[in-house]
Amino acid sequence: MPGGFEILRQRGFIQQCSDEENLKRMLNNESINFYAGFDPTGNSLHVGHLVPLFAMAHLQRAGHKPIALVGGGTARIGDPSGKTEMRKMLSIEAIKQNAESFKKQISRFIDFSDDAALMVDNAEWLADLNYITFLRDIGKHFSVNKMLSFESVKIRLESGLSFIEFNYQLLQSYDFLILQQKYGCLLQIGGDDQWGNIVSGIDLIRRIDGKQAYALTCPLIARSDGKKMGKTEKGALFLDPQLVSPYDFYQYWINITDSDVEKFLFLYTFLPVEEIKKLSALKDKEINIAKQILAYELTKIVHGEKAAEEAKKSSNALFLKDGADEEADAVSITITHAEFTSNSNIVSLFKLSGLCSSMGEARRLVAQGGAYINGKRYDDINAVIKEDEMENNALLLRAGKKRFIRIVVE
Repeated sequence: MPGGFEILRQRGFIQQCSDEENLKRMLNNESINFYAGFDPTGNSLHVGHLVPLFAMAHLQRAGHKPIALVGGGTARIGDPSGKTEMRKMLSIEAIKQNAESFKKQISRFIDFSDDAALMVDNAEWLADLNYITFLRDIGKHFSVNKMLSFESVKIRLESGLSFIEFNYQLLQSYDFLILQQKYGCLLQIGGDDQWGNIVSGIDLIRRIDGKQAYALTCPLIARSDGKKMGKTEKGALFLDPQLVSPYDFYQYWINITDSDVEKFLFLYTFLPVEEIKKLSALKDKEINIAKQILAYELTKIVHGEKAAEEAKKSSNALFLKDGADEEADAVSITITHAEFTSNSNIVSLFKLSGLCSSMGEARRLVAQGGAYINGKRYDDINAVIKEDEMENNALLLRAGKKRFIRIVVE
């Protein structure tokens, strides 16, 4: 039996929805078509897209049919929602390449086999749109005063909103109308910054076709420390393994704060509610078990089981032995492959790492049994560290019991 509304509510996916009682009834008693849009303005989805992707997956599992709309048309102008400045314009070829990357990543979450879901590109109906006809048939239904009242537009007015971006709301509303007409789509989901655009689409459908459509927005997720979700020292947490390795992706989730564990297990895994509650109840160091499960489950979905297993193995080798707290806080330094080759002797490597201030100090450390690499003790000052001893192109050096340095070889 189709359902889904209470699943989304219980797991924290609902921020706002239109006509809640009817939407709840429809999701719990009917099988409907719904959509979410993804503008290919970059060459990879990122962690900010995870919430709508998981919401779509839960609804599909509850018996509903997802439509993943890749915005090959809308990406040409840019959505001002949630932005403080205008997007850089991309070439059509770049947008097409990005769209292909998005399709592969979305397929990790949504089952497209046997017509269980659809993936469409709004360039199909937007690219060759006649502007005069569009203004006459669609633009007449929009009130500028109402468009200006939406928070996403108000924010951009403070820094400057171009006319081309102001049109975005009309185009997204038109997308909803077309999907309703072609595929019977009655629900759009998206981030909460999309609320104005989505309800404008509902209004357009009502005015033109006299049908009732629905909006459901998800919260914009932030970490409990107030920092933006998915931001790392290297930049955004992308889903493309060429931009963020499965290992680094795994490590991001291993290192979340304890207070975020329950929320992220609900949002970013398909684990049963009761299991999540048990994991979230763990205290002190035991909460790390829950973090490992979160990291593994999410990495498996995004990158596949093999990559998740390798990331888990590498992480365990580097961070889950005695002294894990200190290891997790280890400073990382990056060296070139040539630097590693010329300093592969263990004494030279400890000197290069900065754990020892001189070659003499490094020799004494090794000879006295205080030098460790990836948890293995070395006491031979002539030992040469080989490439196959690396875990994910990295070595964790430990001097004594408390001093760690992680060397990444690129």
